[in-house]
Amino acid sequence: MSEIMDRLKKISKKRKKLLAQTFGIRSIKELHSALGRNSGSNGKHFIKCRDATKIHSNASLKEHLINGVLYKGSSTFLKGTRSSNPHNDYCQHFVDTGQRPQNFIRDVGLNDRFEEYPRLRELIKLKDEHVALTSTPPMYLKCDLRSYNLLDLNNKFDVILVEPPLEEYQRTMGATNLDFWSWEQVMNLNIGAIAAPRSFVFLWCGSSEGLDMGRSCLKKWGFRRCEDICWIRTNINNPGHSKNLDSKAIFQRTKEHCLMGIKGTVRRSTDGDFIHANIDIDLIISEENECGSLDKPVEIFYIIEHFCLGRRRLHVFGRDSTIRPGWLTLGPEITNSNFSADVYSKFFTSSSITTGCTERIEALRPKSPLPKIKGNSTLRGRTFRHSRVRPR
Repeated sequence: MSEIMDRLKKISKKRKKLLAQTFGIRSIKELHSALGRNSGSNGKHFIKCRDATKIHSNASLKEHLINGVLYKGSSTFLKGTRSSNPHNDYCQHFVDTGQRPQNFIRDVGLNDRFEEYPRLRELIKLKDEHVALTSTPPMYLKCDLRSYNLLDLNNKFDVILVEPPLEEYQRTMGATNLDFWSWEQVMNLNIGAIAAPRSFVFLWCGSSEGLDMGRSCLKKWGFRRCEDICWIRTNINNPGHSKNLDSKAIFQRTKEHCLMGIKGTVRRSTDGDFIHANIDIDLIISEENECGSLDKPVEIFYIIEHFCLGRRRLHVFGRDSTIRPGWLTLGPEITNSNFSADVYSKFFTSSSITTGCTERIEALRPKSPLPKIKGNSTLRGRTFRHSRVRPR
């Protein structure tokens, strides 16, 4: 019995330390006053808010600035709950204010995510510079993907990003002015024929039936699913409840999935010439687009470029806003074309298919240990770091 009590005390102490760290409190002793347990407290505290403003309070953390109005006491936005700490119930806070729980996760941007990890911050900087130096000029092609034969590209690709205008977006995003595709039509794209022997596909598949249908697409195209990158959409700039509710959903969906598939045999421990795993996290947390917009976070491009060293990159269903160096972009929404199969092929030789790597990048990048048992290190599941995001 005493051992159990000691273990519970250690767990409780650890939780208090983490809570104190979250609130910016120097010691556990000040935690009671910070939570309002001591009405006579004159401590001064800082908390991070939605508008990135620091509130200086002489009372307790029960006082909050919400949309410019100062509320005192948890009962204001914790109807029906017994929590003495308003920060513990983000779901009820969403019901009362329309601010999504993910709005309170801090350090989610590319610039500040690795602020406390100097080696990773340097690695990301060097990777971005190296990708820019080795990228081909941007090429793009306006075409109707319903009738265009992808084999006419006359090239194989190391990375293929597919961003189809799904019928789901018509129900959930309020988009009405596009030619939407069914999953059967997406599945009929001849993606497998233009994929290199070892290659990756990234497929944006929505948040409902797309998770199952996306896996079916990968299987038909000859890929194995190895990762799921999740986009968590915040609404910091425009808090409120969704006006476009999917009739098939019980809850309001605020996320979207990008399935990643692998073709061929690629191992983290031995194929460092083609992939650099465990650099980025498998979450994208960014602001939701305006109603009707189907734009995806630009961070997906950085994730792909940091991960795969292959230089032959294709974006299917691209737009003028997604044209970027190092990529061939095609789709019906592009307004012009500069693609030439012969010119594009000349950018690559047998020795320049990949970007290569500098000594400093090789020294900084996380590495997987060599496998003890032959065949056990195939890339599956841990392509990216699991997120280490913290509450605001």
